[in-house]
Amino acid sequence: MFRAGGVLKTAVLVSVFFLAAFVAYELLEINMDFKVGDMFARSVPVVEESTRPARFKCGLSKACPAGHFSFKMASGAASVVGPKMCLEDNILMSGVKNNVGRGINIALVSGKTGALIKTDFFDMWAGDVAPLIKFLKEIEDGTVVMLASFDDPATKLNDEARKLIVELGSSSVGVLGFRDNWIFVGGKGIKTKSPFEQHIKNSADTNKYEGWPEVLEMEGCIPQRQE
Repeated sequence: MFRAGGVLKTAVLVSVFFLAAFVAYELLEINMDFKVGDMFARSVPVVEESTRPARFKCGLSKACPAGHFSFKMASGAASVVGPKMCLEDNILMSGVKNNVGRGINIALVSGKTGALIKTDFFDMWAGDVAPLIKFLKEIEDGTVVMLASFDDPATKLNDEARKLIVELGSSSVGVLGFRDNWIFVGGKGIKTKSPFEQHIKNSADTNKYEGWPEVLEMEGCIPQRQE
């Protein structure tokens, strides 16, 4: 009777031992799996794909190569909205900056550094062409010259003023007329015609606005002066 009871107790103890060992093993295995999985997760970098579109200076459609200045500009809209000029993500002239006006708007920029030198505008409807001629003659070699029309850029524009702008690389200023839209980027001392110019005639048949043609926009990359 006692012997049978002892055997039963031994069997129970053995069963409890094996059960405890099994539970401990399972817990250890789960814990190990968790740690290994956690370590693996930490070792693999999480790559998040950006959904934001790439942005380039002045809102250009693509980046300019090294050694070039990014620019974007627009002519005025009728007699309501003034022109806008941007270079290297800096707004040089705009209605918001309150430095544009009727006629021809001009921004002068260093061809070496891209730094703004000065801005001005010249009324070619009710103003005098003499200040524009003086301004153009004083531009130093190596200067980038950005010009944009607003309302009317040509009524007071004479042959002398047109010739000075031709020397900056313009191909269209010679035929610029009343209320034409025009944007141009040239340079003092340029040896060839500038590739950065757009011109649209004021025509009742094609005008987008009553009495004025549509707005012109242009963007590009200006080579930095190395000399």
